[in-house]
Amino acid sequence: MIFPLVKNIYDKLFGDRGYISQSLFESLYEKGIQLITKLKKNMKNKLMPLVDKILLRKRAIIESVNDELKNICQIQHTRHRSFFNWAVNLLSGLVAFSFFPKKPSLNLRSKDNLQLLISP
Repeated sequence: MIFPLVKNIYDKLFGDRGYISQSLFESLYEKGIQLITKLKKNMKNKLMPLVDKILLRKRAIIESVNDELKNICQIQHTRHRSFFNWAVNLLSGLVAFSFFPKKPSLNLRSKDNLQLLISP
């Protein structure tokens, strides 16, 4: 199920705790994809690069943007009768989102995060 979704992805893939399995990790690793997830409570602690930890925390912000687009801007309506109608609905949702006064930000350009991302 997951392999058609990751055929054009390389390097790192961030996922939920539900995706943790040794067989999935190994098969993705063979394709050149590193699966990064939070650990379950009963798992042993493993060493993770600081950059991956920072990006794993930022994943929640990305999911909140997706949630706002789906629920507030209503871009998940699936019963369109034409491609043009779907495209207009998607664009109007994105335009409405751009007018929101407060939008979540990843803040990857801040001085502290930039130094953490650059350091080896």
